[in-house]
Amino acid sequence: MLLSVGYSSCHWCHVMAHESFEDAGTAAYLNEHFVSVKVDREERPDVDAVYMEAVQAATGQGGWPMTVFLTPEGEPFYFGTYFPPAARQGMPGFRDVLEGVVAAWRDRREEVADVAARIVRDLAERSGAYGAAVSPGDSELSAALLGLTREYDARRGGFGGAPKFPPSMALEFLLRHHARTGAEGALQMARDTCEAMARGGIYDQLGGGFARYAVDRSWTVPHFEKMLYDNALLIRVYAHLWRATGSDLARRIALETADFLITELATAEGGFASALDADSDDGTGHHAEGAFYAWTPAQLTDVLGAADGEFAAAYFGVTEEGTFEEGASVLQLPQGNGVVDADRVASVRERLLAARARRPRPGRDDKVVAAWNGLAIAALAEAGAYFDRPDLVQAAVDAADLLVRVHMDDRGRLSRTSKDGAVGANDGVLEDYGDVAEGFLALASVTGEGVWLDFAGLLLDSVLVHFTADDGGLYDTADDAEQLIRRPQDPTDNATPSGWTAAAGALLSYAAHTGSEAHRTAAERALGIVGALAARAPRFVGWGLAVAEAALDGPREVAVVGALGDPLTDELHRTALLGGAPGAVVAVGEEGSTEFPLLFSRTTRSGQAAAYVCRHFVCDAPTSDPRFLRSQLRSDPWPGPHPA
Repeated sequence: MLLSVGYSSCHWCHVMAHESFEDAGTAAYLNEHFVSVKVDREERPDVDAVYMEAVQAATGQGGWPMTVFLTPEGEPFYFGTYFPPAARQGMPGFRDVLEGVVAAWRDRREEVADVAARIVRDLAERSGAYGAAVSPGDSELSAALLGLTREYDARRGGFGGAPKFPPSMALEFLLRHHARTGAEGALQMARDTCEAMARGGIYDQLGGGFARYAVDRSWTVPHFEKMLYDNALLIRVYAHLWRATGSDLARRIALETADFLITELATAEGGFASALDADSDDGTGHHAEGAFYAWTPAQLTDVLGAADGEFAAAYFGVTEEGTFEEGASVLQLPQGNGVVDADRVASVRERLLAARARRPRPGRDDKVVAAWNGLAIAALAEAGAYFDRPDLVQAAVDAADLLVRVHMDDRGRLSRTSKDGAVGANDGVLEDYGDVAEGFLALASVTGEGVWLDFAGLLLDSVLVHFTADDGGLYDTADDAEQLIRRPQDPTDNATPSGWTAAAGALLSYAAHTGSEAHRTAAERALGIVGALAARAPRFVGWGLAVAEAALDGPREVAVVGALGDPLTDELHRTALLGGAPGAVVAVGEEGSTEFPLLFSRTTRSGQAAAYVCRHFVCDAPTSDPRFLRSQLRSDPWPGPHPA
């Protein structure tokens, strides 16, 4: 078998498809000698994970397209990533690879079988006992902060070198660590990184939204694909940065990115599409990466006229030499462009955006992925609440409705994808359950509608029953999922929170809402691996560290009791949402409401709305003063659970 794993917005996947799979001679050879299987990694992340582990173990690197040769039993014996049609730059040609594999399969079948069996054994031995360790404490989280500080790029923001990815989950950890401890260094790293990304070419200065990553260390030239998950995670980061600092830049980026989701990725059914491609027609009939986004000084002048064209070139860092390819530049906001005429900037942006809209557009991958829509629901719900944008909250509700109607059955089981309102054939994996539950829990806190808490509970019960190992670790696939050569289990975060850490966060929040010790215990057992990874690989367990911050802080449970729509109730509710305590959960409802366990037996104060701040359902005295509530949510760290 030939297994090719890629995804819609992957540039090199398209290149290999055009060069090789669409070549008549190559296709004929494949059809004669192989059973060829093409897999979208976004629909089957379990297949991708299993074989990517083999590729990385054998070659020390991975990427897409992933090219794997398998026995009929699915055991891998030879692999790589992109192969050009003919040998170049030290890479073998794809046709040469095919002929070599055919010869080995025909003449040395026993040797091939031995290699495949050894690879499968090696993969099995890499599985370890991850759970049942101690949830990270303050010392482990401080060690993680130190590790991030060592890897921090103080000049350009972010971590490591090129290529440089938006460190969304590490930033969330830094913001939560600052909220819990007051560590200014953590806040400074988060703030400077967010500003560097917002000013760089990785951010779309006209249409909003972030590209997948920058190919350089300075955030200048992106790999232009735009993914739903990156933008959902970054909306939340910038909104939380605004909550911590009041930064106008953070507020603008959060809202522009949210508007990008609504404008460019919303589907007719209420969900959000997966991605926009990096490539588009360059105007000559050829597809080129970044053609939709890059500008030359002459193009600016053509659209804006000489004076505004010169102004725009200086403002956005467009030069004659260019920062990208063939003299084109990616728009940026260079530091030091000084005080400018805001009306002129708005006019320039509007005209450039209108001109860009006439260019051939990048393709859009319209499939709706449950996990990524869960991330979008959480981001839009919170941004809508913070910035008084009810349309964003409604967009989150619409996406949640789609997931319940199309992706979720009455047993609390999820399907991974849908398209045009029709559900796909693939079962949800752990990240779907964790991220969708996270979105539902955020929506419950923002809207005061307890049904979202109930739906989250159904999903998390499925996690406990179908994804949990005896040692407290978590598998990426359910116990009744299709069996592969091994059952994947990965606690490390990558472009998105791992299923493991996403589920741990949702389990912890659900426990805070309901008082369920079973869910709390499951969360704490799952967090054990985070403590082990905190010091040596903090960048790759950022969401796990953020969840651990919430666990160490409580997390705090805030019950707001009062008539819905009453100004004081609304003010207390908004104050609770903006409190900033790591991972705090919020319930709002009228006295006597049964929608949220946090509201049970809670009363108003002399007929006035009241807020209760609790940990493990043990509460401070209620208050009707929003200022006092704000101070309660910024109080000293929690010493531990109160005695029964």
